[in-house]
Amino acid sequence: MRENSFISSSKIIIKLIIFVLIAAVVFFHFGKDYKAAADKNAVNAFTKSRFDDFYALDENTLDMVFIGSSHSYCTFDPEKIYEHLEIQSFQMGTPLQHADTTYYSLKEIYNYQNPEYVVMELYWDVVDDDFEPKQADSFFEVLQNDELKEEYMKKVFPNGAKAKYKFPAIRFQQEYFAYRSKEMEEEIIENAGVYKPVIQTSNGTEYYRSLGYTFCDTVIAESEFDRTNQFKNLDGKKWEFSDTQLKYLEKIVDLCEEKGSQLIFVTAPVANVSMDYIKNYDAIHEKLADFAEKHNVPYIDYNIVNKEEKLLEIENFRDDAHLNDSGVAIVDEHFSKWFKENIK
Repeated sequence: MRENSFISSSKIIIKLIIFVLIAAVVFFHFGKDYKAAADKNAVNAFTKSRFDDFYALDENTLDMVFIGSSHSYCTFDPEKIYEHLEIQSFQMGTPLQHADTTYYSLKEIYNYQNPEYVVMELYWDVVDDDFEPKQADSFFEVLQNDELKEEYMKKVFPNGAKAKYKFPAIRFQQEYFAYRSKEMEEEIIENAGVYKPVIQTSNGTEYYRSLGYTFCDTVIAESEFDRTNQFKNLDGKKWEFSDTQLKYLEKIVDLCEEKGSQLIFVTAPVANVSMDYIKNYDAIHEKLADFAEKHNVPYIDYNIVNKEEKLLEIENFRDDAHLNDSGVAIVDEHFSKWFKENIK
């Protein structure tokens, strides 16, 4: 009986080992496919080009760096800034970049550069939640500093997110299925002649150009005027800082002070039609402005500037939240004048 029991237990253990090995092979296989799909994502490719160019710079050659979310790299063009201010700058914004990632991105910047000015795009929608894995992952894909990655994971990642990051089959599945869905749709339409409802899209081009800047001359689609606008039902009175992101904003302030850089906060404009949907935007602005004032950081909010000075038209936006290149030209000229009057 004991021998039979031992044999039975051994069979279970062997089956379990085989199952684990098969699962590992499957996870590895799908992980490679999912990672490949993520690499084909244009936004990821732009981010990689941005960081590759940054790492190729000669050390301590930058006067200014721009950091923050997509609102940063859709607002500040270093070539235009040079035309107005004759200072060397670089765009280091990444998609959805939260303050925690901004802090670690800035730490990496200081490993190579000692900019006199750090311009952080302060977008309210990335400082009101505690953790967003997708934006952290896009940063990790381009960061060439394993020690900093380990520190970030240890101090920022929740436990569940740490486990997820270890498995590419889980980590990249959202991008994989988005990529495959688009690929399959195109195949069906091409091969079977399946009718596709016409959805208005904006025409234009987008590509990584230089110094971290992504050029885009796309004009906002009419669907984003109303049906797909992301700012519907946003009430500024209900908006609050995340305690986590607030902590990292304070760490950014301290880091810039420690390194001797002048920190500047800028809130990029969202489309005029989007501002019409936002209730009580002044409540958001006041909380951001109060934080900046408390920490003696110069601050300019282009949603307020645009409202008062009517700088921008709807055709200056690529979508409901970001400028296209024509809007970048307008804002960068205004920012440069403001910078000369208030900073330099």
